[in-house]
Amino acid sequence: MKMNDYIEIINDKLNEFIPIEYPQDIFKSMKYTVTLPGKRLRPILCLETCRVLGGEIESAIPTACAIEMLHTQTLIHDDLPCMDNDDYRRGKLTNHKVFGEAIAVLAGDALLTFAPQIITKYSENLEPSTIIRILNEYFHFAGARGVIAGQVVDIESENNQNISDKEKTLEYLHIHKTSDLFKLAMRTGAIIANAEDEKLNAVTEFAHNFGLAFQIADDILDEISTFEEMGKTLGKDKAEGKLTYVSLYGIDEAKCKLSCLFEKCCDIMETQNIQSEIFNDMIKSIKKRVGI
Repeated sequence: MKMNDYIEIINDKLNEFIPIEYPQDIFKSMKYTVTLPGKRLRPILCLETCRVLGGEIESAIPTACAIEMLHTQTLIHDDLPCMDNDDYRRGKLTNHKVFGEAIAVLAGDALLTFAPQIITKYSENLEPSTIIRILNEYFHFAGARGVIAGQVVDIESENNQNISDKEKTLEYLHIHKTSDLFKLAMRTGAIIANAEDEKLNAVTEFAHNFGLAFQIADDILDEISTFEEMGKTLGKDKAEGKLTYVSLYGIDEAKCKLSCLFEKCCDIMETQNIQSEIFNDMIKSIKKRVGI
């Protein structure tokens, strides 16, 4: 299975899982951002983790798509004027620019609750106990101890010169704002594959390191990339005084940290005998984009 094969499967299912019903505006708004062209890294990680640990990809598709819907919810809310106030996402107008702020807020809320319904409705091949485990993972990482915690700390650290431990705050911020969704993806993939605890812990650690490396790369690209490459407004983090790896360490040190994190990912794969061309390609692609 190649990356494009996964992307095609995910895109087809996302389109299928979100029908346009009454009231149409909310479903159109949900579907608009969910179906924007993207790399689909999180659902791919879910499916590929399931595959490499001996599970059936088909059994993981509803969960993978639900995770992409959750990720989309975070993007819609993150782009709002009360948050990052962005006009573009993936090269297209952000949700609130197309549908207005009120519908965008509601679309994010709707996706947050719509996604787990996809898991329960379409995971007929999974045992009820497995579905409950998946839902527990979803609600943990989606909630106040997960991505919401990261977003709150991101807001609180903006232009805040009184943070006592910036390194610790930055790590907390990006563990929850970024790594947690990668953990959700890989942990649920492992759970669906009925992986043993050792493998589950290993992919959790992989996702932790991969997520932090991904965020460091995003921080670097915000400084050195272009709108055409990223599909969103660049330089906003610096202008708004956000706490990032580049603002704290500089680009060279940030690149060094990124390389170290990816080395840890590769070590985990080697130690656990996880054979995945997909994981390796993701790492190589990100390193290439930031120039290391």
